[in-house]
Amino acid sequence: MSTLHDIPLRTIDGSPTSLGEHRGSAVLVVNVASKCGLTPQYEGLERLQKRYADRGFTVLGVPCNQFAGQEPGTAEEIQTFCSTTYGVSFPLLEKTDVNGADRHPLYAELTQAADSKGEAGDISWNFEKFLVSADGEVVGRFRPQTEPEAQEVTGAIEAHLPR
Repeated sequence: MSTLHDIPLRTIDGSPTSLGEHRGSAVLVVNVASKCGLTPQYEGLERLQKRYADRGFTVLGVPCNQFAGQEPGTAEEIQTFCSTTYGVSFPLLEKTDVNGADRHPLYAELTQAADSKGEAGDISWNFEKFLVSADGEVVGRFRPQTEPEAQEVTGAIEAHLPR
């Protein structure tokens, strides 16, 4: 049986990767965009990365242009924006469809997870967050308006840190 760890992914520079590279760590998978009202959430995501990285945690940013065209840039433009504007040190994937006919297999799996209200299904907007445990299980789903450093997010991260 395959797991989330086995789904092929590509880094923002086009190199092959997978969540398997983070096996043994908790991962917060977030669909991100550079021109969204929620873009300042990059600050909180980066603080989470710095706070928990040495305890077996990473944020994984997934640029997506499906919501009002708010991630129009090239891979290089996205990388430059993230590093120079928000000091992003966590890994980014290539631009990815999270909904619809071309939905990436990772998101086909993630969107089966329900949020705190018991609602699963399509991604509603940029900055929807999924917490994946060290063993590859989705253990939390947080809607876009939930700030990265909200207690429900940090509490879930702390509960699933492997060390």
